[in-house]
Amino acid sequence: MKVKTEQFTHVAEQELKNVRTRALLDYISSIIDARREEAMSSFSDPAAALAYGRAIRAEAIMRMPELLEEFEKKAAAHGAVVLWARDSKEANDIVLRLAKERGIRYVTKGKSMVTEEIGLNDVLKANGIEVFEADLGEFIAQLLERPPFHIVGPAINIPVDEICKIFLERGIMREPTTDPVALGAAARAFLRDKFHHLQMGITGVNMAVAETGTIINVENEGNIRFAKSSPRTQVSLMTLEKVVPTMNDAMHLLRLLCRNCTAQKISAYVSMDSGPKKADEIDGPEELFIIVIDNGRSRFYGDIQAREALRCIRCGACMYGCPVYMKIGGYPYGWAYSGPMGQVLNPLLLGLDKTQDLYRACTLCGKCKEICPSGIDHPKMFLSYRAKDVEGDEIYKGKRRSWKESAAVELLTWGIRRAWRWNLGAKATRPAINRYADDGKLKNIKGTFEGWFRSRDFPSMAERTFHERMDGRDSSETNHCRSEEEPTGKQCK
Repeated sequence: MKVKTEQFTHVAEQELKNVRTRALLDYISSIIDARREEAMSSFSDPAAALAYGRAIRAEAIMRMPELLEEFEKKAAAHGAVVLWARDSKEANDIVLRLAKERGIRYVTKGKSMVTEEIGLNDVLKANGIEVFEADLGEFIAQLLERPPFHIVGPAINIPVDEICKIFLERGIMREPTTDPVALGAAARAFLRDKFHHLQMGITGVNMAVAETGTIINVENEGNIRFAKSSPRTQVSLMTLEKVVPTMNDAMHLLRLLCRNCTAQKISAYVSMDSGPKKADEIDGPEELFIIVIDNGRSRFYGDIQAREALRCIRCGACMYGCPVYMKIGGYPYGWAYSGPMGQVLNPLLLGLDKTQDLYRACTLCGKCKEICPSGIDHPKMFLSYRAKDVEGDEIYKGKRRSWKESAAVELLTWGIRRAWRWNLGAKATRPAINRYADDGKLKNIKGTFEGWFRSRDFPSMAERTFHERMDGRDSSETNHCRSEEEPTGKQCK
């Protein structure tokens, strides 16, 4: 999947004009907070449950290196093969090698953000191996070649007539229909046939338990369980931060995950695998490969503040609370991770220079921090990204501010410290700025100060200041006001 984070502003402007998307997001925002709060209230002490979950994630990240070693030992003891990948290329090469060694012609895939991150589908397809997304939403998004709209509902925004059209074009069904149930049944029948002859299934991992070597998957459709139980070979991909210390920790995080993700006490299916199937077991793979992917995480793990991003458990609650996401949806973020979750992760994974619009597109309202079950301080991280970007941080690929921008900012700072300086500067520059705006020459100024104007407009300045208008210094405006309001007995001030 192509990364298009640099197109954030352009796509966001388009989505703001999308009437259907805006209506959908407005509807969701009217109910989601109430449902989430209702689900959280099922805890005897919601605040304590939230604090405990945040403490678990803090410990897991702090002890991550040792927990990963323990997980590998325990998983290997159960018969699983744990493989390590430094980056997306290594991870893709491992999956491709495993598939080719076994003569695999196609695979099914459960919903997995990390496989979106590394672009696994494109690599397999380029090497002659067909990939079928088994989650209904991901399946629709794959057919339409679009990124996920939301981590929970990847295709929740797609109208049924568009789904019908693509199903007919791809041979998923023969007769047109806009009945959602019939569309779901058509996808089910198509994918069920793939499961019958499946040789390799690929899934992600929601949690990996160091204490037992167990991997846990959470879902509501059952396709992940099919992908894990039907084929001879199962490949599960996880990133470093998925590891948790104990099974008790995993169970508590599972309760928080489901409540914050879909407002459920528990999802319909929870699958736990400790190695491949045993001799006396009927279902399950004969071989289980667990690929642990770094892909840049160890690089920023050494930064105490940046490593906070690894706390994320992918519940998606922050998106529903974000005033920006709830106006534009997931497409503008241009990658697997969207909303505040994407604004935290993407800059670290892709570089500050390629994601400037993401971490600057934040009101700093703090709603994401307030509801995050993992305890991530999103606004603080966004501010740190902005600072690193301006300073030209080499590790995170920040783009240092040009001398022209620095000089302009210094002059502006000097000016706003005294009212008389600001007033004098505004009067002196207003004619020039308005002349450039009228002539359409502001593009040259924006080019000079690209960092500032990348996500900002430069409108014409008002002909009169607020104080001038309130003081009645413009006699024509004052007289006009009096001529309109005197008959009613009102007087202009």
